[in-house]
Amino acid sequence: MAPTSFATRSPLVRRRIATYFTGGAEGIPALVGALSEQGRVIHELSVDVRDGVRESNLACAVLLPGDELDGLLDRLRALPTVVSAEPA
Repeated sequence: MAPTSFATRSPLVRRRIATYFTGGAEGIPALVGALSEQGRVIHELSVDVRDGVRESNLACAVLLPGDELDGLLDRLRALPTVVSAEPA
């Protein structure tokens, strides 16, 4: 009987992310959509949107394979309203 091969997958790791964005509350759905792509689970989502302030912030924890953090941050930074996205 031939051995069964299993795809090696990195374990899920809880990563905190801080994102600053413009456009107020209208930008939140695109950010949450990018964060939850491919079935990622979002925890501890916090959004701070204030009148008269140019940038708002979104902070959360996301469960993802450890090797996917940089790719996720790059996708967030590519969104037109995102000013910065960094590990928190």
